Amino acid sequence: MRILLAEDEKALARAVAKIFEKNNYSVDVVYNGEDALDYIEAGNYDAAVLDIMMPKMDGITVLKKVREAGNQIPILMLTAKAEIDDKVLGLDSGANDYLAKPFDSRELLARVRSITRTRAEVDSKLTMGNITLDRASYELSSPTGKFKLANKEYQMMELFLSNPHHLISADRFMEKIWGYDSDAEINVVWVYISYLRKKLTALKANVQIKASRNAGYSLEDAND
Repeated sequence: MRILLAEDEKALARAVAKIFEKNNYSVDVVYNGEDALDYIEAGNYDAAVLDIMMPKMDGITVLKKVREAGNQIPILMLTAKAEIDDKVLGLDSGANDYLAKPFDSRELLARVRSITRTRAEVDSKLTMGNITLDRASYELSSPTGKFKLANKEYQMMELFLSNPHHLISADRFMEKIWGYDSDAEINVVWVYISYLRKKLTALKANVQIKASRNAGYSLEDAND
């Protein structure tokens, strides 16, 4: 799952980004409202966390512009303001939730889970064939065993299981998981595909990751 974090306090932004990354989210960080709006309009995020007080464009203005464009991305307002009027303004402008600084990392993660769960209405487990991915524990399992997946492995497997039998290009993996600002080369996708294939083999999975030349990868039944 990919999160956009817009926060002009760079030390706080780095700390929050680490919280997300340690909990298997991909995160892009911007430091002003104009960049936040541009990134959201790119359409590759599952949720956004916006500070209210930002240079160039404040978070409420970003929020209003996003909603006026018809974009229903889940948005959590993260701000030092805790007054009731500010909370009401944020929620009335289309925010899904509101969290005042300082905050506990567990509450931040719980609120992000809540707003994304409300939108997606998904189960905590994804299954195809004899393989199950537990979104709470990050474990990929079959009747023969289980692996706790690392961050990028988990996100790739989640994307596969959310889109079974659908081709996913290497560029899509790069955009969704590594992000626009990543220095990673595109062959890193192949490396992680290799990791996942080895784990599926070890689990005696009856599904497999198939490659389509110059098109991408898909999760298919092993006998197809």
